[in-house]
Amino acid sequence: MLTKKQYDLLLLIDKRIRDTGVPPSFEEMKEAVGLKSKSGIHRLISGLEERGFIRRLPHRARALEVLKMPENIERVRTQAAPPAPPPSQAPANVIRGSFGSKPTHAVSTPDHAVELPMLGRIAAGTPIEAISDPSSYIDVPLGLLGTGEHYCLEIDGDSMIDAGILDGDTVIIQKTDRADNGAIVVALVDNEEATLKYLHKKGDKVALEPANKAYETRIFGPDRVRVQGRLVGLLRKY
Repeated sequence: MLTKKQYDLLLLIDKRIRDTGVPPSFEEMKEAVGLKSKSGIHRLISGLEERGFIRRLPHRARALEVLKMPENIERVRTQAAPPAPPPSQAPANVIRGSFGSKPTHAVSTPDHAVELPMLGRIAAGTPIEAISDPSSYIDVPLGLLGTGEHYCLEIDGDSMIDAGILDGDTVIIQKTDRADNGAIVVALVDNEEATLKYLHKKGDKVALEPANKAYETRIFGPDRVRVQGRLVGLLRKY
């Protein structure tokens, strides 16, 4: 499977080569997919190359060759089948491709899955060390997401139990640095601890309130708390 940025970059490279015979520059790629550094483009290209979608031609600057496209794009180009959604309607974070050497059949998936990074465990209780690097990825139904970027966290603790958030649940977080009073947010405290709590602001104070009477509400100055996301969904296995 491809991430959304890999998918967008592959479409850009393929279209530019077909239109002009020359791949886009790294600067053009960077701007097109919304990255701040060229090193990010190198990682995307390496990922596409490892999955067999493109190859770099030796001894030629900017020389790339598209070897194949994702299955949903190939169906439109080569088969008399119902057209796949255009790129603008593609799943927010993932496109499934055909990675094997044998032909594959398109699978009808009305509810698209989105691949989101699982950033680890977060305390719904005593705050734990802040989380920043993906430990794995998880497929999430597209219908659970809003606009913008999202990520997942596994709940560690029971301080949000009265809000229906249990120890071991997976929560879906919309990445944002703003949230309304009363929202359940991922809050970074003193740039060291991350916790999931209700957010309440009053004057120059910020309160992080649990949903369990066994825990106390913690109150901080505004410069000590930074919102890193807002709860938008929850996954649970039985």
